[in-house]
Formats: sequence, C-alpha cells, structure tokens
Amino acid sequence: MNTNGTGVESLELIVVVAVGVLAMGWLSRRTGLSEPLLLLGAGCLAGLTPPFAGFALSPEVVLFLFLPALLYWEALTSSVREIRNNFRSIALQATGLVLATAVAVAAVAKAMPRRILTVLRAESLLNDGTALVLLAVTIEVVTDERPFSWSGTALAFVESYVGGIVIGVAIALLLIPVRRRLPAPLLHSALSVATPFLAYLPAKLLHVSGVLAVVTCGLVTTRFGPRVIGSDARIQAIAFWEVASYLLNGALFILVGIQLPATVRALTSVSLAQAAIAACAVSVAVFGTRLLWFYSVPYLVRFLDRRPQQRDRRITAPQRLPLAWAGMRGAISLAAALTVPAVTAEGHVVEQRDAVVFITAVVIVVTLTFLGPTLPTVVRRARFPEDEVKTAELTLSRCHMSSAALRALPELAQRFGVPEAATLRMAQDIEDRMAPAPGSTRCRESVRRLELALLQVKRDTLRDLRDTGRIDDIVLRTVQEVLDVEEVRLGRKAHDAAAEASQDDPARS
Repeated sequence: MNTNGTGVESLELIVVVAVGVLAMGWLSRRTGLSEPLLLLGAGCLAGLTPPFAGFALSPEVVLFLFLPALLYWEALTSSVREIRNNFRSIALQATGLVLATAVAVAAVAKAMPRRILTVLRAESLLNDGTALVLLAVTIEVVTDERPFSWSGTALAFVESYVGGIVIGVAIALLLIPVRRRLPAPLLHSALSVATPFLAYLPAKLLHVSGVLAVVTCGLVTTRFGPRVIGSDARIQAIAFWEVASYLLNGALFILVGIQLPATVRALTSVSLAQAAIAACAVSVAVFGTRLLWFYSVPYLVRFLDRRPQQRDRRITAPQRLPLAWAGMRGAISLAAALTVPAVTAEGHVVEQRDAVVFITAVVIVVTLTFLGPTLPTVVRRARFPEDEVKTAELTLSRCHMSSAALRALPELAQRFGVPEAATLRMAQDIEDRMAPAPGSTRCRESVRRLELALLQVKRDTLRDLRDTGRIDDIVLRTVQEVLDVEEVRLGRKAHDAAAEASQDDPARS
C-alpha cells in the first residue's frame, strides 16, 4: 500500500529512514558534524528523488505515534524532585514563554505575508502541550468553530492542563497493580511500550492535553517504578527505550527533510522571496523572544522574591544564555502546522496555509543550522560549576546502602544458613568490593541468596533516601543501574551453578 498516495511504498520508506539514521549517525561520529543537520540533509536529498516527490508527513503519525513515545521516555529520565524545586521557572517557560513567543510571531505575521538540564527537559516536555492547546484554540477561531474570547481561551487552557494531568495520574496508578502481577520481564517491557499510548488516547478522546497526560504518567511511573518493576524488566525496558528514542528522533528529522522540497514546490499563495523573508523574521522573533524572556522575567522574579533559598538558586547572566539558545524547533512544529485545515467549517479556503507550512519548515532549518551546532560552545562558555550535589548524593547513597547491608548481614546470613567464614568474606566484599572466595556448590548458592537479599536491603535504603528527599531520582537511577547489573550477574551465577551441578551429577540431567 502506498504511503499518503505517493510513489513510495511503506516498506521502502521504513528502509530509507532506518538506513539514513544509521548512516548519518555513523557519519556524525566520524566527522563531528551535527547529526540533526546531517539527518535533515539526507532527508532533503531523498525528497528530491521521484519516489519521494509527493511524500506528505501525516501530522497524525507525528502527534499520535512519535510524540507520546518520545515524551514518555523523556519523563522517565527526568527528576521529579528537581521539577518540583524548579517548578516556578518551568511553569513560566512552558506557558508564559510559549504565549509570549506566539504573540511575537503573530506580530511578525501582521507585518509580513540536571538543574539546567532538568529545566530544559521539563520545559520541552510541557511547552509542546501549551503550544498545541494554543494551536487548537486558534484553529477553532480561524475555522469559525468557536468565537474568540480571552475567558474562553483561558478556560480551554485550564481544562486541557487539568484534564491531562488527571488522566496521566489515573493511568499510572491503574497500571501499578498490573505491573505487580506481570510474571515476565518481556511483558513489563511490552506494557512500558504501550503505556504512553494508553495515556495519550483517552486524553485525545476527551480533548484535553495528551502531552501532559503522557508526561504526568511518566513522572508518576518514575516515582513508583522502583517498587513494582524488577531488575530484569527495568534493564530490558531501558535498553529498548534508549534505542527506540534514538531511532524515532532520527526518523523525525529525516521525514521533515524529505518533505522540505515538496513544501517549497507547494508554495503558491505568496512568492518564495516573501515567504523566505517572513520565515527569517519569525526565526528572529522566536529566538529574540526567548532571549528577552531569560534576561528580563527572571530578574523581575528575583526582585519580587528575595527569600534566601531562592537567592541560593540564582544563576549568572552567562549561564542563562544556554537556556535561551536551546530553543530549536523540530518535527512537532511541522506536524502542528500541518494540522491547520485547508477549509473552514463553512467551506471557505484558509488563506496562505501553504505559507504557514513553508515558514514553519524554514524556521526548523534555520534554528537547527544556527543554534544547534553552536550550543556546545555556548554551554562551555557559560562555565557551569560541577554538580557537587549529585556527587555528594551518590556518596550518601553508597554509604547508607553499605551500612544498611552490613547491619542486616548477620541476621540474613543466619536465616540462609551461610557459614561464618563466608559471611565475613561478604562483609569484607561490601567494604572493599572484593569477591568472596569460591566454595562448594551449596555454599555458593547460599552466598548468592544472601547477596540477593542484601541487594534488596540496598534497594529499600536507596528508595527511602529518595522518598525522603535526601537524594534525587537521577541519583537513584544511577545507583539502581549498578544494583540491577549486580542482580543480573547473580542470576547468571545461579544458572552456571545449576549447569555445573547437572554436569557433576548425570542423574539430574
């Protein structure tokens, strides 16, 4: 079956995209060139070939397939504590900054036809939701489906935000007992893949923010995940999401690139020169608004809020520049532009829709070309201090886990019948990371069971430290990965021991 009525088959498109992602990823690592730009360029070259000449990127594919998956993984790898601590900044950027940017772009249109990382991540997670809600309201006004009013627009925002959050929390909580009862890691991974869509679909059907539903679901899952997801399932799911997010991000850039030539050809309502000038003006407005925001609003907030704890969290002027610089546009912007209808509810043609799509595509290219490659330099010149808090929390986690394991060691060793010599070696291993000496098969099995029990003690201690706010979710995940690998190693030791016993005793085979 053809894709979107073009001359390219679905399988051919998948192969081209997959090969493009792999090839451009390899080339980027060999040359040091920007990977998004290489992906975009590869897509443009493909879009110039006859099979892809009529390719059209379906907004439904981006908004209902790519967006939930990418948002969910970003939410899973974010810090709930840091989002809470920086909520005011995040909320201002995700709502006020988006609205200010929309106003600035509208003015142009009239004139022409870890903390830093966490803030940026959270802003990118939420500003898509704000922008999409704003776009939906605008489309309803343009198509005469809803008369514009400030009160109606504000109510639409509140309904969308609150509804999305409620649905996200509800889905995450409903899935907790399901996760507890899943018998195999593979099923956990399958549920992990389905979760963002389970959150996004009811939000879409109820016309509230699917973005916030997915993000909230991911954050709640991050909070409860260590209690209900085993190490095998967690390792498998993390590996899957790392690969999937890389492929999805790369595929989006290639798909946008493929559509760029067709976008230029479809421009008929205005001249190419007029559209190019408008696109450049919009690009300046987008970046200028972010720059103005980060060098004005924070100082106003600083003037109004003089609490000591807020003074301790302030950053310097050079350190604000990366926040403004990291405002690149992506495929979500193009998908949003493509959702603008061609006709109104009364059948009238929406004028200059082709110009909107073209300008959006050019803004993506401009911001990726000029902002993306220079971002590392901007970050280096900001001279962010070393994250001493994370280092201290990592040390705190390891010290508390080791202390808890040493305190629990005598009782657990007695419960599992581990010899005193092996118990002493285990204590030494906890203190200096030395492996216990080998022994009989029965002894090794009891030691392995003891090690697993101590791992659980460490997990409980680590989780308690996170729950009481003494360490961060990112620190928890860093230490948890080590514990997961250790648990998998102990599971393999059990498998090897069973195989050894089977070889020693043929009657068991």
